[in-house]
Amino acid sequence: MTVTAVDEPAPSSLAEPESRGTLEIDPGVLRKIVEHAADQAPGTRHRTRTVAGLGVGESRPTARISAFPDGIDVQLRVTLAYPAPIRETVADVRERIARDLDRIAGQTVRSLTVDVGALQSDREPDEPRVR
Repeated sequence: MTVTAVDEPAPSSLAEPESRGTLEIDPGVLRKIVEHAADQAPGTRHRTRTVAGLGVGESRPTARISAFPDGIDVQLRVTLAYPAPIRETVADVRERIARDLDRIAGQTVRSLTVDVGALQSDREPDEPRVR
């Protein structure tokens, strides 16, 4: 017995956007996008945290997000490479954040405040300071 394939009608296209529902993106997701974009910029560093001279981990870029219907406001704290041109590095970070928020979440940045909390050299000290 032979079975003939029956062409089923192609599924209809999506309904109009107004009738599909809504999409809400949690501010925590937007914060992660911002922090990841900042972390990927070549001029940012993970700040080494110490207590009594002992390394206790790293601190990455951190962000606070305020979402509004017309875009988001971002407050970002970063550690930058030393020596490096701070203005150029921050401009690169801003551009990456705006691009990633638009590409990934379709969000527009209304304002972006960058706080450079520290500068960190890539080189290791030649010898310990405390003996």
